[in-house]
Amino acid sequence: MTATLEDMHARRVAAVENSGWGRSFTFYQPRNAAFWVYLLLVTSGAFTFVTMLANASGAYGRAITVSVVLFGVYGALFWWFTQHIDRYSRQPVKLIVAAFAWGALAATWTMAAHANDALRALYAKAFGQAWALDWGAGLAAPFTEEIAKGIGLLLLIALAPRLIRTAFDGFIVGAFLGLGFQIAEDVVYALNSAGSQFGANQVAAAMGTVWMRMGVGIAAHILYSAVFCAGLVYLLGRPAEPRRVGRGLALMAAAMLLHGVWDSMAALVRGNGALVVVAMLIIIVVALYLAVRVFRMTVPREREFMRDVLAPEVDLGVVTAAESAAMCGDSKARKSFRKGGATREDRTRNGHVLDAIADLADALAGAGGRDTPAVEFARSEVSRIRAGVAPAPR
Repeated sequence: MTATLEDMHARRVAAVENSGWGRSFTFYQPRNAAFWVYLLLVTSGAFTFVTMLANASGAYGRAITVSVVLFGVYGALFWWFTQHIDRYSRQPVKLIVAAFAWGALAATWTMAAHANDALRALYAKAFGQAWALDWGAGLAAPFTEEIAKGIGLLLLIALAPRLIRTAFDGFIVGAFLGLGFQIAEDVVYALNSAGSQFGANQVAAAMGTVWMRMGVGIAAHILYSAVFCAGLVYLLGRPAEPRRVGRGLALMAAAMLLHGVWDSMAALVRGNGALVVVAMLIIIVVALYLAVRVFRMTVPREREFMRDVLAPEVDLGVVTAAESAAMCGDSKARKSFRKGGATREDRTRNGHVLDAIADLADALAGAGGRDTPAVEFARSEVSRIRAGVAPAPR
């Protein structure tokens, strides 16, 4: 039976409510215990990190400046890419910043750094110093660091329960938790390298670490925590994501296993330089494959929300069926739609139409699925751009 327009509107409102799309994030929540826990641990980590850099700035100031700038640019590129793939019910910037700050400050210096030291000391006492040097990192960091970042996700769910609703949300927020962790960790690695020649060639010494960490960073903390946090959402269950304990545990274990194998790589290949390179490439390929699979596993729910939001617009003729299919499809569907124009101008216009429809979907979500002046303006923009009409002068 064909759904009526009234049914479509009801599904639209339900999709907006279930996804949390269009809701804002309020960080300051003095009556929420999660706010104070978050603030205390992030502040503590910030103090540790800043103190560390300040104490080293006199001797290694140039290396610190160069590494911070380069890793900042590197982080900005990953930030852009992660935001680019979050093209459906996008998370508010303030929530993303909160995730980044937790990963960079609390998960690293308040939690994981101390836990790693404690575990390695226990391993050394139990199995000997040589064994701990070989295997300590691989049997400590995957647990301490992924759990520390996962705790950040739990706190953010407590602070924004209406925003983090699906495993895809966990995937995106987890990526930013990992991005913060990775940038902070990489800066310290570069700082440590700067002193390898007693500071005589500190920038050159640090640059080797900078380029190496950038090269392998595509399959490091960003990826691990994205997969781990998607699994954590599956494990917990959310209003818009049914609980799947087996899938959740499997994803969390996979992220920790990849992390552990990476950190134990030298021990696994017994220090053979050629085998280290081969192992690195294999792990990076496997990690990227896993990330793509998890993305494809989690994103259909988001596309369903987009489809429900746009369905009444298709029925009203504001959005065509082809445009809706492109918006709710994958990157290939959008690329095919953009290239479907007969001329270059048509292809460019098709891309602008998709952007306008995305703005319309955001306006509808922000209005709770109801008609508002902002929604009407967004509809008129879709029609104007599709017709190739220039905007009216202000």
